[in-house]
Amino acid sequence: MLQKKMSKALNEQINKEMFSAYLYMSMSAYSNDLGLKGFANWFMVQYHEEMFHAMKLYEYVQRQGEQVILKGIAAPATKFDSTLDMFEKTLAHEQFITKSINDLMELAISQKDHATQIFLEWYVIEQVEEEDNDNDIIAQLRLIGDNPHALLMLDRELSGRVANIPVDFSKGVDPS
Repeated sequence: MLQKKMSKALNEQINKEMFSAYLYMSMSAYSNDLGLKGFANWFMVQYHEEMFHAMKLYEYVQRQGEQVILKGIAAPATKFDSTLDMFEKTLAHEQFITKSINDLMELAISQKDHATQIFLEWYVIEQVEEEDNDNDIIAQLRLIGDNPHALLMLDRELSGRVANIPVDFSKGVDPS
């Protein structure tokens, strides 16, 4: 059973993950408007990953006998200066999420909530991957600079990204 402070913090994280999904959906739409279908695909896959993250938290809170309390989601940005700007904003957002996950872990440790600590380990590792992916693409975009041919090559590469997580949550995130 979760202590109330932990339950509240996990519910807040659900909201943050939902905002992340909303942000990446907005970036996907913007990329699509630019004709960068590969970037649009990359961000839509990211949207699905963030929804998965939110649903894992949602189910965990419920399995622990606590109520899920959803809040309103703020409107994300809809315009960006460049593809590099989008990924720099993506990295900054993921760093914000990493801090939030680390704060959750610290709270679980302080409350001696071992089950939540174990549950959150997946998120800690996931955030390392998220930031690494963003840094890789930022490095490529910086190398590309203003070269439209190189940008289209990266766009083609990003079009190959697929969601390796469930995207239908009707049976839960772990339907076993």
